[in-house]
Amino acid sequence: MTLIEREFQVETKKRSQMIDVTSTLKAMVKDEGIRSGRMTVAVPHTTAGITVNEYADPDVARDILSHLEKMVPREGGWRHAEGNSAAHIKTVLVGSTVTLWVSDGALELGTWQGVFFCEFDGPRRRRVAVRCERHG
Repeated sequence: MTLIEREFQVETKKRSQMIDVTSTLKAMVKDEGIRSGRMTVAVPHTTAGITVNEYADPDVARDILSHLEKMVPREGGWRHAEGNSAAHIKTVLVGSTVTLWVSDGALELGTWQGVFFCEFDGPRRRRVAVRCERHG
């Protein structure tokens, strides 16, 4: 097994936003020549996350963000002094890591699946860390 570690940045433009990063991850698999292995994608921020969901219809991402806002409104009487408690809670709900399998030189994603960076306290410049365990 070989361990490959990379990082890239995401520039967000809105307070809440889902950005498809699938093509960046697919390019890493290709550029590193990974035929088989496991990729872990981590967002080292407490107010941003990462998830896998449908990428073909942008209304899905809009619906997710809209529903998260209804579930955890920005103005919720939070105690946290910075005023971004809702962003922290949304990150807990979405998660900050995903693990993906690589087979035959490609990410194992379903037909409509993509990987999304989820911003909940933007706009900001964010880091995404990627660790690939290349097998064979």
